[in-house]
Amino acid sequence: MEYYLGIDAGGSKTIAYITNEQGQLIGQGRAGAGNHQTTGLLAGEQIGLAIEQALQQASIQRDQLTSSCFGLAGADRPADYAILHPMIQSLGFHHYDLVGDTMIGLRAGTTNAYGIAVICGTGTNSAGMNPAGESYQCGGFDYMYGDFGGGGSLCIEVFRSVIRAWDGRGHSTVLTELLLDMLHYSDVHTLFHDYLDHHYQVPVQVAELLFTAAAWGDGVALDILAKQGQEIGKSITAIVNRLQMHTLSFDVVMAGSLLTRGDRGWIRPQIEQALQQSAPHASLVKLEVEPVIGAILRAMEQAGRHITPQVYKQLYDIGSLTTVQAKEQSI
Repeated sequence: MEYYLGIDAGGSKTIAYITNEQGQLIGQGRAGAGNHQTTGLLAGEQIGLAIEQALQQASIQRDQLTSSCFGLAGADRPADYAILHPMIQSLGFHHYDLVGDTMIGLRAGTTNAYGIAVICGTGTNSAGMNPAGESYQCGGFDYMYGDFGGGGSLCIEVFRSVIRAWDGRGHSTVLTELLLDMLHYSDVHTLFHDYLDHHYQVPVQVAELLFTAAAWGDGVALDILAKQGQEIGKSITAIVNRLQMHTLSFDVVMAGSLLTRGDRGWIRPQIEQALQQSAPHASLVKLEVEPVIGAILRAMEQAGRHITPQVYKQLYDIGSLTTVQAKEQSI
């Protein structure tokens, strides 16, 4: 029997799946944030915890794994890999595939050998590969280095929009009532001074208020979400230009909770417009399975296994976002 391990470690959680060669899920684990850029050495601990849970559920040992793939947020530059390889090896792995989480999202979202993937979850990132095997990553390094959005930044956009509405620099917004309710404050004056005096950080969950406010037609929220879409569109255009993909037919896979679970047509139109202008033959698709499925597929391919339609179906069934969400809600 062959066993394959796939890891998806992001800014808020780490997921581990173990399957057999038929694509049947025999073990899974879940732990906290696994991005070394934000959590340091704790990332390795969380990844290790998720792996141990999966191994115990599968009733196998680490040395029985045929192949493993780690899809890690923060695997962006050679400097990152110099940290990540020793971290993974310290967990007892010596033969494995290590890629950024964007690439496992791409592998999970298309059966094509090339394409583009964009992630908008806790953070944002985008990467692509052309038919020649050339790849390019655009973004993933935070606001100071050109990025915009993701939950870790949009929560601040919500907070500052409420402050600006309160002090007269911005438009009034229903985000004010929503934010005060979520953070348990009676008024913005108290909120403002408490956060300023104690140097509090805005919880990332605050970003979710944008979707509630947008559903109510709030102009401030709609503008922020539209800007998020425009910025993602700019990243896609940059990748298309760099990899000369203008005339090709390929999939642009959208991954991350803000795009796959939160958006109800407020972000996507701006992405579609940018794609139509830069690569009119490309298709925008929403990732319908957990990105960890892409890590399993890469692990299988690394081991030289041919992936049959039956295996694809089995993996897509177990990794369906609808199925996973239903399981989470039942816990």
